[in-house]
Amino acid sequence: MAALLGLSGAVLWGIGDFLGGISSKRVSVLTVLALSQAVGVAGIVVWLVLADDPFPGLVELLPGAGAGLAGLVGLAALYRGLAIGAMGIVAPISAAAPVVPLAVDAGRGEVPAPLQWAGVCLVLGGIAALSLERAPGDSRRLAEGAGLAVIAALGFGLFFVGIDAAADESVPWAVGTARTVATAAALAMVAATPAPLVPPRAILPAIVAVGVFDTGANVSIAFATTEGAVGIVASRGAL
Repeated sequence: MAALLGLSGAVLWGIGDFLGGISSKRVSVLTVLALSQAVGVAGIVVWLVLADDPFPGLVELLPGAGAGLAGLVGLAALYRGLAIGAMGIVAPISAAAPVVPLAVDAGRGEVPAPLQWAGVCLVLGGIAALSLERAPGDSRRLAEGAGLAVIAALGFGLFFVGIDAAADESVPWAVGTARTVATAAALAMVAATPAPLVPPRAILPAIVAVGVFDTGANVSIAFATTEGAVGIVASRGAL
């Protein structure tokens, strides 16, 4: 079940991130983030009412709040990276996020097998290879968007860790807390910048779809972390 839910999250995230990257080429990244996150909140509120889970407590939901902020930073970096760089470079680098929860698992005593550590080394080597491109004069330079992709990977990795901890108390409240905090932060950033809150009408359906797919992925991953180790779930979700 953990594998299926993780793969489901990967499909939903893949579609949402593609649409988010495309949308960010036409309107501010902050606008895309604020509206797509708000769309997710509406669905989560309905879910919370139907689930009728008891409120776990503020302290228990702090990891969910941290997950929301980390995920927002990851999405902002990813969408901006996709807008300015090549998707074939930015997306694979950002998918290195499972390295973070795997390291956390190792710190908890769930040490990966040698073959899994070899996989981590290959991922890090792949990041280094993708990050460099040939420049004039036969030299190498950092590929456009590669730095943002690394930030996205760290943000997504911390999201996995936070949502795993919060989901142990209640999956609906964990996802709801993460989404609400992310939405509030995104709206605050829009208010503090010249970024428009209302995008052109032609691009609005794509932004709404980003929110729907991203929220669906969050729900799938949160449930998956209750069924299996977060490092393994993250590896599936990053596909």
